[in-house]
Amino acid sequence: MNSIPFAERARPLSLEDYIGQESVIGPTGVVGRQIKAGHLSSLILWGPPGTGKTTLAHLLAQELQRPIIELSAIESNVKEVRAAIEQSSKSQQLFSQKQSILFIDEIHRFSKSQQDSLLKAVEKGTVTLIGATTENPSYEVIPALLSRCQIAQLKTLSDQELTQLLENAISRDDYFKNWDIELQELDVLIHHSQGDGRKLLNLFENTCEGLKGESGNTSIRINNENSRSFIQTKSFRFDKKGNQHYDIVSALIKSIRGSDVDASVYWLARMLEGGEDLKFICRRLIISASEDIGLANPNALLIAEATARSVEQVGMPESRIILSQCVIYLACSPKSNTAYKAINKALQLVNQTGDLEVPLHLRNPRTAYDKQLDYGKGYIYPHDFEDEALSQKYLPEEIIDTQIVDFKTSPSEEKLKKQSNQKS
Repeated sequence: MNSIPFAERARPLSLEDYIGQESVIGPTGVVGRQIKAGHLSSLILWGPPGTGKTTLAHLLAQELQRPIIELSAIESNVKEVRAAIEQSSKSQQLFSQKQSILFIDEIHRFSKSQQDSLLKAVEKGTVTLIGATTENPSYEVIPALLSRCQIAQLKTLSDQELTQLLENAISRDDYFKNWDIELQELDVLIHHSQGDGRKLLNLFENTCEGLKGESGNTSIRINNENSRSFIQTKSFRFDKKGNQHYDIVSALIKSIRGSDVDASVYWLARMLEGGEDLKFICRRLIISASEDIGLANPNALLIAEATARSVEQVGMPESRIILSQCVIYLACSPKSNTAYKAINKALQLVNQTGDLEVPLHLRNPRTAYDKQLDYGKGYIYPHDFEDEALSQKYLPEEIIDTQIVDFKTSPSEEKLKKQSNQKS
């Protein structure tokens, strides 16, 4: 077995060999147009693992005949960043070299101070920055640096692109091109790679080496059955702290809000299989029960709370059933955002009007002096004067006729409106 991983050996040698990302490096892409003009601005390459971010950075440097300095945000500090910038500056001055490309992998792992150290060099053009990240740059890269860079979003590779990538890699690899390899079926390998080119090449290499170990020769037939036997990894991506974490919980809540019961259970299953924190799921369901269902079915909140308690007591794997019951119930419940809209409107009103005085009749006289100031004077106790209490005002004078709660026309809310002291 070759000591260098196949995925590393298989990196393309030119942009012509690069597979995928046509929307970025194609004729109309954000990078493609610049390459055609012989120019490159600072970039943030944003995309899932295995989509070719590192490879693309090196190929761009090669295409433009620029020196490239590579740093890893995991291993580098501010001192090393400044040293790289100084190296680029001296090379331009002493040797008339073209502007260096400073490639920083995992740039989202840089702290604010580390990112700040790049600003001056990027602004003055001392280096062209290419940062690679799997996380949304809007959240992970400081605004000042973002404003100096263009964002190029790389997508997961399609099944066709993955197949082409594998075939090209085999054909130019000095190790595997001497094997007798027949690609009979690639469905399992492609499915488990989930658009990740590096993962596909690693799975292929493991399968080939495993089959060679069993048969003792390099005559290999890759099909779904034998490749499946060498795959031990899950066939989906889920990062409990990254974009997948937020994207999938967003999909779950929006599916519940949209009353799509099948989608709701599907996204729940994705979270469970990904090892999501059960407490986090329960918190989101409690919020949904109030924000999206609310007064249309007040029992939804009770069900969500009971689910949280039950899940804490039971744990996995049985909690999957409890969570499924709750998600199905919430998705099938009538929906109302009345409470959500009401508190937002009330908070906006408070911010607009400031600290309005509490009406005197609503104040509680705690001392004799309070009584002299007419605290509580004229207050109608509703239990004793039911009819008169209906005409009593409770808001400050400046907003006395403001209607904050806008009840919907569902039977449950119509009933609540009749029971309230709100006038249409």
